[in-house]
Amino acid sequence: MKKELNLLETFSIAAGAMISSGLFILPGLVYFKSGPAIILAYFIAGILVIPSMFSKSELVTAMPKTGGDYFFINRSMGAGFGTLAGISAWLSLAFKSAFALVGIGAFVSIVYPAITIFEIKIIAVIFCIFFTFINLKSTKQAGSLQALMVLALLSILLLYVIKGIPAVDNQNFNRFMQGDLKTLFMTSGMIFVSYGGLTKIVSVAEEVKNPSRNLPLAMILAFTIITITYILVVFVTVGVLGDNLLLPSPKNYTLTPISDGARVIAGNPGMILLSIAAFLAFFSTANAGIMAASRNPVAMSRDNLLPDFFSLTSKNHDTPFIAIITTSAIIVLVIFLPLETLVKTASTMKILLFMFVNFSVIIMRESGIQNYRPKFKSPLYPWLQILAILAYIILIILMGKIPLIMTSSFMIAGLVWYWFYGRIRSNRTSALLHIIQKIKDVELRTPLLEDELKEIVRVRDNIHKDRFDKIIENCPILDIKENIDKTDFFKMVAEELCSSINKSCDYFLEKMLKREEESSTVLTENLAIPHIIIEGEKKFNVLLARCKEGIYFSEQASKVQIVFVITGTKDERTFHLRALASIAQIVQNPNFEKKWLQAKNNEELRDIILLGDRMRNL
Repeated sequence: MKKELNLLETFSIAAGAMISSGLFILPGLVYFKSGPAIILAYFIAGILVIPSMFSKSELVTAMPKTGGDYFFINRSMGAGFGTLAGISAWLSLAFKSAFALVGIGAFVSIVYPAITIFEIKIIAVIFCIFFTFINLKSTKQAGSLQALMVLALLSILLLYVIKGIPAVDNQNFNRFMQGDLKTLFMTSGMIFVSYGGLTKIVSVAEEVKNPSRNLPLAMILAFTIITITYILVVFVTVGVLGDNLLLPSPKNYTLTPISDGARVIAGNPGMILLSIAAFLAFFSTANAGIMAASRNPVAMSRDNLLPDFFSLTSKNHDTPFIAIITTSAIIVLVIFLPLETLVKTASTMKILLFMFVNFSVIIMRESGIQNYRPKFKSPLYPWLQILAILAYIILIILMGKIPLIMTSSFMIAGLVWYWFYGRIRSNRTSALLHIIQKIKDVELRTPLLEDELKEIVRVRDNIHKDRFDKIIENCPILDIKENIDKTDFFKMVAEELCSSINKSCDYFLEKMLKREEESSTVLTENLAIPHIIIEGEKKFNVLLARCKEGIYFSEQASKVQIVFVITGTKDERTFHLRALASIAQIVQNPNFEKKWLQAKNNEELRDIILLGDRMRNL
């Protein structure tokens, strides 16, 4: 897929996914439950999202791949959990998008009060088809449209706050807490879905320019700006309307709270303007939801957990057309289902996914996988993740029985699909396997995950293989277990390299010892780079060596643990110097020595060099 989304477009997808029914419809319902304390409930919900925002920022900078939650959970916890995560993320995003589309129809009631529920849903279907067409045509066009809608939306909401603050009646906050703490946290759980869209941008990580910078920055900016917007808009709405947010039974509460507040502040023109803002919010959420949700089946298809056709992209626009069309079909079906229970279930599934994401960070960190290299690391690890997991468990319990039953049903369906389809076809390894290996001290793992992470880092950091990389990919590696002196070490090197230069081992050993006598190749107390010129033409070799107990080179260098051996003919002198320069750049990394000594095997030693930060000569 093309990397077309810049920082503004990435921010707009994250922000647009947050501002929707959670702001323009939900405040009436939440006020009915908690009264003016909904301002605090929005704040608490935002605080509970922070650990997952940091965890996803870490995971996505290490693995900027299409699929988001699914991809992270699959690679950390295994294909079974990955299947659950993929299906849950796919459906929860589809449900949220359907709710936003129905919101478009609901706001039509402002200008056409006699509209029926069926007509509202038909309007929702029409707009679903429209946004499906936009997403089929181009991710770039979808992202650009998103940026325009979000910027317009934020401008209107800012105007609402500025005009509304002078009209706030402080008496509307007199009975601030109308329920107990349990009620407050229950309403925070309901509001949680409003923030759940923040991190959905990771689902299209593969299409973001410079994802290591733009994805975390976009999420942090969106969270900060939208949280402030939520609190200010809800504060003004409660301060202006108070108990006018409530309606006689059976409706109990208004479905257009922000527009009702705007009518009080600025009359019908204000109500119309905020209704336009609501439409923009629903448009942006539906658009971003289709875009993000459709990437989950793409990632699952690549891992053989769904049929191959889900990952097919159109030749003209390079978009995953089957995944987009299937997602839109699910949304159309959801539109015609009872929404309240489905939205609560989507919230429960989203909270469960966030819990898995925090588990994923813990597993990836503790697995000790060398090629897990996030550009952003979550602060306060692991306490932030542990506290988030405990808080999410409480929220799920408070959501009630029906959402729990429905979520459990989807989980069981996902496990059945995995058992009869995915388990047979998928051969992915997970970081959880590495945890087991560490605990039991046995060799259980395969290199599949390390190799995949290595390729992800190469793509993320725009690493193109040069000649030095190709030599390192095939060079011999010595991992010496006991303390030895330089002569014994050079004998071992000679046995590895003499055949490749068509010379005897004695010839090689003599050359190495003579070079060392002329001037020591030890650069630091822990690093040596022996290098010699050999006879012949067009020959160049590198050997990597590690000796944890140390190689004795001299009194001043009695425990050298890191050695690069270079041999080349005279005609390779220029490349010889380039290789030395490449090694020098790699070993300058402050974490190089630690990684080198902690590497579990030869391939991890090789990957440290292949993924090292250096200039490449293409």
